[in-house]
Amino acid sequence: MNQPVKMYTLSTCGHCKSAKQFMCDHNVRHEFTDVDLLTGEERKAVLDEIRRYNPNCSFPTILIGDKVLIGYNEKNIIEALEL
Repeated sequence: MNQPVKMYTLSTCGHCKSAKQFMCDHNVRHEFTDVDLLTGEERKAVLDEIRRYNPNCSFPTILIGDKVLIGYNEKNIIEALEL
């Protein structure tokens, strides 16, 4: 699995924490942005980017290659990662 994994998360969100833990437990290289810890223009820019993939701007928003997953669903993540 060499697809890039990018996650937009909130630092206080239980589903976001579960998604991060899943990636770590399965040794999946990923990067994440805790949107609630951003401020000002940086936060606005990231929220605008998230809305391109997820108009409802809900969390976590997970990008795996060209797939967009909304929320934490292990089955969908496993399928997208081809684990």
